[in-house]
Amino acid sequence: MDKLTRYREIIRQLIFDYASHKPANGQIDTEAVIDSERNDYEVLHIGWDGVRRVHGSVVHIDIINDKVWIQYDRTSEPVAEALLEAGILREDIVLGFHPAELRQYTDFAVS
Repeated sequence: MDKLTRYREIIRQLIFDYASHKPANGQIDTEAVIDSERNDYEVLHIGWDGVRRVHGSVVHIDIINDKVWIQYDRTSEPVAEALLEAGILREDIVLGFHPAELRQYTDFAVS
């Protein structure tokens, strides 16, 4: 199995795992959005918390130029750590939610 196929499968499983966790409060559903053709993966929360509408991304991961870009991470356990534990190389993970000039100070890829 080539690296891209392996990374897609790891991310797909991770997205389904995060999507299986329903928020404790409100009438909020989770939705896994997987577009393997465009290498775009997300978990969304959709519903109501009392009178407040909830609709937004919890996790957003892209694969860009053979690197795994974490675009958004609003989880209690860092997505980067889960990716490392699943076998994605540290040098292939980009913390896209950090500004480009700050990424050099992380232990992850710059781009």
